[in-house]
Amino acid sequence: MPANDRTVPVDVIGIGNAIVDVLARADDAFLAAHGLAKGAMTLIDAAQAHALYAAMGPGTEKSGGSAANTIAGLASFGGTASFVGKVRDDQLGRIFAHDIGALGVQFATPMAAPGGEPATARCLVLVTPDAQRTMCTFLGVSVDLGPGDIREEDVAAAQVTYLEGYLWDPQEAKAAMRKAVSAAKAAGRRVAFTLSDAFCVDRHRAEFLDLIASDVDVLFANEAEIKSLYQVDTFDAALQKVRGHAEIVALTRSEKGSVVLSGDEVHVIDAAPVRQVVDTTGAGDLYAAGFLYGLTHGAGLADCGRLGSVAAAEVIQHIGARPETSLADLARAQGLIAR
Repeated sequence: MPANDRTVPVDVIGIGNAIVDVLARADDAFLAAHGLAKGAMTLIDAAQAHALYAAMGPGTEKSGGSAANTIAGLASFGGTASFVGKVRDDQLGRIFAHDIGALGVQFATPMAAPGGEPATARCLVLVTPDAQRTMCTFLGVSVDLGPGDIREEDVAAAQVTYLEGYLWDPQEAKAAMRKAVSAAKAAGRRVAFTLSDAFCVDRHRAEFLDLIASDVDVLFANEAEIKSLYQVDTFDAALQKVRGHAEIVALTRSEKGSVVLSGDEVHVIDAAPVRQVVDTTGAGDLYAAGFLYGLTHGAGLADCGRLGSVAAAEVIQHIGARPETSLADLARAQGLIAR
């Protein structure tokens, strides 16, 4: 938020873990030596984070976090956004605050006092030659996000409140998200939710199903996540299960593109072409960014999916989970945004 703490209307308010990513290249042998499940997100403690960081190769620090990446992508399209997430007043916390503010995103969640523990969250991202990313996340102070950090007037001022499943683990953060959902519903606003990770779904399946049925208007999931949610073996079976459980469902399938459902509508969206897949980190986050930009700017559901594909294609062609090229320019070049 601006310095005077004034509530400003925005397209989307994102609520999630405020994390700084440390990205490094690794091979399958490194993952095996450290007992890491390739392509998955594993929660680690401070000691594990220190040991793994010491063993990693040269790294690049970039602000991250699933919902924060989505908000950054939405800003690159030219959308307006705010973000709620907890950092400490330390080196990584200041990096995060600077980076998201530099994008024009409103960020005013009070920092935890300097000098304390736990520190700002970080995600150690190991990118293998096949462009798969294996994430080891130390949640740090991000888990201290609580209901007191949610300003109901800010939620009411956003067209969409966007929540990440990753934040469902800490009880106080879960309470914060439930407060945000209640505020959005009271104001007649939409709630969007991303399942985040198949292992996250395994931990919270019953609660996620209840949340989706009662409060989620826009659901994002990839193929593995939606199959995990409904405990089925095929994408088609999951597709049939999820129909009608939310107003809009957007399911991503990597190189197979995505499927968007709403009532009787079914849109099959091709993946946008890419020259070379370098790092799949953030592909789902950026798909959600394009989709939500379209949704809050009057686009039809098929074009929302195409905007998502444009954003996902951009982010997988370089290291890091945030766009390096203007997504608005890319969308204009494809006729998805008016010139």
